[in-house]
Amino acid sequence: MFVWFKSEPESLLKAVGESRRRFSNNMVSRVEHPAAGYRKIFETVEELNEPISAEITGVFPLWLRGSLLRMGPGLFEIGDEPFHHLFDGQALIHKFDLKGDQVTYFRKFIRTDAYVRAMTENRVVITEFGTTAYPDPCKNIFSRFFTYFRGIEVTDNCLVNVYPVGEDFYAVTETNFITKVDPDSLETLKKVDLCKYLSINGVTAHPHVDADGSLYNIGNCFGKNMSLAYNIVKIPPAQKDKSDPIEKSQVVVQLPSSERLKPSYIHSFGMTENYFVFVEQPVKINLLKFLSSWSIRGATYMDCFESNENMGTWFHLATKDPADYMTNHKFRTSAFNLFHHINAYEDQGFIVVDLCTWKGHDFVYNYLYLANLRQEWEQVKKAAMRAPQPEVRRYVLPLDIHREEQGRNLVSLSYTTATAVLHSDGSIWLEPEVLFSGPRQAFEFPQINYSKCCGKKYSFAYGLGLNHFIPDRIVKLNVQTKETWVWQEEDCYPSEPLFVPTPGATKEDEGVLLSVVVKPGAERPGFLLVLDAMMLTELARAEVNTVIPVTLHGMYKPPPSP
Repeated sequence: MFVWFKSEPESLLKAVGESRRRFSNNMVSRVEHPAAGYRKIFETVEELNEPISAEITGVFPLWLRGSLLRMGPGLFEIGDEPFHHLFDGQALIHKFDLKGDQVTYFRKFIRTDAYVRAMTENRVVITEFGTTAYPDPCKNIFSRFFTYFRGIEVTDNCLVNVYPVGEDFYAVTETNFITKVDPDSLETLKKVDLCKYLSINGVTAHPHVDADGSLYNIGNCFGKNMSLAYNIVKIPPAQKDKSDPIEKSQVVVQLPSSERLKPSYIHSFGMTENYFVFVEQPVKINLLKFLSSWSIRGATYMDCFESNENMGTWFHLATKDPADYMTNHKFRTSAFNLFHHINAYEDQGFIVVDLCTWKGHDFVYNYLYLANLRQEWEQVKKAAMRAPQPEVRRYVLPLDIHREEQGRNLVSLSYTTATAVLHSDGSIWLEPEVLFSGPRQAFEFPQINYSKCCGKKYSFAYGLGLNHFIPDRIVKLNVQTKETWVWQEEDCYPSEPLFVPTPGATKEDEGVLLSVVVKPGAERPGFLLVLDAMMLTELARAEVNTVIPVTLHGMYKPPPSP
């Protein structure tokens, strides 16, 4: 059963057919999953020796010729040792090649050190996000003991995203290691340690790209007096002399940490035309615990997170050119978890920041252990009820705060209810406008028309709908009117929808959305879904005779220019 929702008047909906149903902003998907088919997206698969042909239903746009690249976990156990967390499975790169009326699907495991050594020794060798690697049990007690004191071996398991750097492509996680891959053959080419070029301990998997092709990212680092800080870094665009742009990377600005030895977890950041936006959340990495626990008794990344119940959430601003931290702008608000920025832009002396938030300081990743996600449906729902509540929020940060009076709302934008109030200590307390909210129903993995709207005022965001953490719908959100559209199909589990604009498009939402969908039990259980981004109606799908495990992020790679 295909279901299409839009928040329109009922009279309009009757004219477009019975398959379309009314969907108001106060309602969310009530679809249940008693068969627990979602378990299939958390199961190990084999890589493919060669691309397989897809069976096409509907019509692919003639201009849609290129490759959809996706990253995610594909190996959830090594021998008899299971991985425990969603972000532990070994990196699998997927590719749908789109060539008019022909579509093929291909996948290969990235040959990271973590993967190669694990397959060689048939056990977990490098500690992952939520799984500890123990010393080889075949070694004697003395060699096992000294193994614990060799220091931290950071994983290179690049399962989170893939993006271009210059003319090359890299699969990434959130450590200092990135892996160069061939986007055509999916072969692993080389491992790169960013610490050789930049003062960072790791960077996010969500960089921003400027109009000139420069790539910006953020990561924590050691600042002055051995305290922690955050560096925003820049990798220049492709070089005329064909040299590697990573070798010319540089730190552009440093931002302070609210706690000396406890940096906040960073998954993404914001960028407007003239500013960087960094949200420092209360989920912290305890550096001392990271160094001591890991080295002595063996711990995971998850063991080193803790929540600061008192700090709330801080917003930091820095100018881009010249790059400088804005020390006089101290923005504060209540505690929330943040993983994905939607967009940020400047308007009439304000910076508008749209975020996918989770209320409170309790770390959302605590609820993403595979044992939780693989439970029966009723148990999945019970676990999600204990987790933070998701909410899409808009915050507005005033840039001119020098002549304003204390205690009054500084936000004068007519189209938002977000507020910013100056306090006597010089800080500005922010209250958001809620753009989307539903009980245990998240709008996550957001996408926009990036090439047209990144850092600019915009109207539309596209996201993956999580139903008690289970992905079961694709959502379009008008961030100006809060109007929503939903694509949903029974027993289907989609992934992050990527927006691809129609060539020569004049409207912001003129294009298609691409999402990899799994339908367990179907004759061809994996398919690439193509939706009209304006109405969220299906244009085509390309089905393959294989299950596709959960994918996290990815990119659309257009064909080479003629």
